[in-house]
Amino acid sequence: MKPKREGSVTYMARVERENVDKELLELIRDVMPEIDSSDGIDFNKDMVSEYGVNSISIIRLIVAVESRFGTPFTDYELALEGYHSFSDMAALICRKLEDQE
Repeated sequence: MKPKREGSVTYMARVERENVDKELLELIRDVMPEIDSSDGIDFNKDMVSEYGVNSISIIRLIVAVESRFGTPFTDYELALEGYHSFSDMAALICRKLEDQE
């Protein structure tokens, strides 16, 4: 079955991104309990200034992401400086999943 098109983005890609966001949110809540997620997490806000993410917490999250999605990260991708927001990480996960196909 061919994916339904919505503009220039396939329907399947949009659905996959929604699933990645949902899974990533669950992982953030699991491995970063210090983040108050009771009102949700805005994936577009700066993860350092808004949520206090540091180099240790990003490594914990990446290890959980690698395990959940089966997508290894390079040494370069382990650096906090590579991510402004959780949306940046979700986009990278989506790219990695596409590369696995």
